[in-house]
Amino acid sequence: MDTTPATPYRMNPTGGCPHADNARLLARGAVAEVVLPGEVEGMAVLGHEALKEFLAHPDVAKGARHFTALREGRIPEGWPLTTFATVQGMTTADGDDHRRLRSLVSKAFTARRVEELRPRVEELTDELLDGLGRAVEEGNGVADLRRHFALPLPLGVIGELLGIDVEYRDRLHHLSNRVVATDISAEKAVAANRELVAVLGAVAAARAERPGDDLTSALIEARDEGGDRLSQEELIGTLVLMIIAGHETTLHLITNAVRALCGHRDQLDLVRKGEASWADIVEETLRWDAPVSYFPFRYPVRDLTVDGTVIPKGTPVLAGYSAAGRDRSAHGPDADRFDVTRPGRPGAVRHLSLGHGAHYCLGAPLARLEATIALERLFARFPGLDLARPEAELSRHSSFVGNSVRTLPVRV
Repeated sequence: MDTTPATPYRMNPTGGCPHADNARLLARGAVAEVVLPGEVEGMAVLGHEALKEFLAHPDVAKGARHFTALREGRIPEGWPLTTFATVQGMTTADGDDHRRLRSLVSKAFTARRVEELRPRVEELTDELLDGLGRAVEEGNGVADLRRHFALPLPLGVIGELLGIDVEYRDRLHHLSNRVVATDISAEKAVAANRELVAVLGAVAAARAERPGDDLTSALIEARDEGGDRLSQEELIGTLVLMIIAGHETTLHLITNAVRALCGHRDQLDLVRKGEASWADIVEETLRWDAPVSYFPFRYPVRDLTVDGTVIPKGTPVLAGYSAAGRDRSAHGPDADRFDVTRPGRPGAVRHLSLGHGAHYCLGAPLARLEATIALERLFARFPGLDLARPEAELSRHSSFVGNSVRTLPVRV
């Protein structure tokens, strides 16, 4: 470990590939001081074991009232990370409030309920593969897999689960993309958040008029039971979280897995020969190229020592999932290598890319189902699929939260 006193790491608001910087930070230690956009002081937990401890620590909270700088009025309006701190929903709630809000949506994401969605996911996947084939023909042999396949699959599934009419979905994706951007101006951030709330308000109003067998209708029913189970602000906040988390993460997961397999044809051959499974590909992608790089925020409710570093009370802390996924102290000296046999090895350390503890990703079973079906059917339909541009030329997502590329041009 490098013991040289380190200046705080300045988070790159334009995103970029995180892995080289992660490696340099991990060489210093498992916890790093960081500077967030707007010169806001924070910290990041990067090491696997340190992050696992931190995510489940009883003295770590999610509620924004614990964010000292925000409580003291030192965070300006339009700060690009405000929504992560202030949206009213599961990811910013603690204790009984967290359990109440999580219970209202958890039934939609049980293993049994997700498995019931399999036929519809398979049907939608096949429809999108047909569309991808047409896009390739129309594009002289090249099409953007992200646009034609990796995006509309999870967006369609979560849209149907929430009962969101088709005409709203593209706009909601555009707005959610702006909400998670870390390089956005204050004016655009405020405008995007306001429009997102307005669009979801319209979605909720439509479902209130025409209730259905969907999650939004169920949430409205909970709200209308006197507001003791769900307030209007929590209803909209929950929809914000569901639409963003329900498609952005899986979009990045599918995109990153395709990139990984195109760059590691030997690993794809292992799956085709039955020496690894499509589920193994999903798990190794989650570890090796986590769809979420740094997730905001958690706050110690007292000065907390993690792996020998003190994190002061009220500090906004980032969960460094992409760094933890390649932490050699947990995943071995070959942690930088994409190896689809790794998840099935005895003693393999399970990644943290979908969280840990009380706030473990509620949609994890659905994300895994969608990604597994998507990858298996994609490479069955187009066995020769490959990148149409070198990996180094792909434009990265403009956020240090999301970890992927903007487009994924492929040949089939």
